[in-house]
Amino acid sequence: MSMGLLIIGLVIFLGAHSVRMVAPDFRAGMIARLGEGPWKGLYALASLIGLILLVWGYGRAQPLAPVLYVPPFWLVHLVILLMAFAFIALAVSLLPSGRLRPLLKHPMLLATKTWAIAHLLVNGDLASVLLFGAFLAWAGLNRVSVGRRGGAPPVAGPVRNDVVAVVVGILVWLAFIWKLHEWVAGVPVPLAA
Repeated sequence: MSMGLLIIGLVIFLGAHSVRMVAPDFRAGMIARLGEGPWKGLYALASLIGLILLVWGYGRAQPLAPVLYVPPFWLVHLVILLMAFAFIALAVSLLPSGRLRPLLKHPMLLATKTWAIAHLLVNGDLASVLLFGAFLAWAGLNRVSVGRRGGAPPVAGPVRNDVVAVVVGILVWLAFIWKLHEWVAGVPVPLAA
């Protein structure tokens, strides 16, 4: 049942985030029919329901999931470094553009892929492989889709925006190492074996 909740949550959450990728005409038609505000409301509701189900399902399934592989402990330190990069890329995607946004091209997708790969390196149970593997596959497919859609490349902004993004990313990363990971994910970041 728990694994089922995780899978249903992943399908709903990633499905909602894939409409533009797999059915752009459906999305455009729904916006034309409902209006942009109601469409965004339905999208947000579906995303929230999917997120709740996948978090609840993962939390229940992960402790009981079969272990597929046992990673060596030293990978934790590599993951901590990868997550610094992921948080910086996330900050670059959310804050005003500097020189890094055009360089990274799609920093939100890069942050998602880095987060997923990092967590796959240190979580070898089936529930984790499903969760992080699904996000990795989605981000990879989405990156290909974005490339095919084309569009104008991001416009570079001043370097000070990059400095702000790096500082914000590092501060959030440090907060996750300190306590946020435990509060959000229920487990502290393991710094020593």
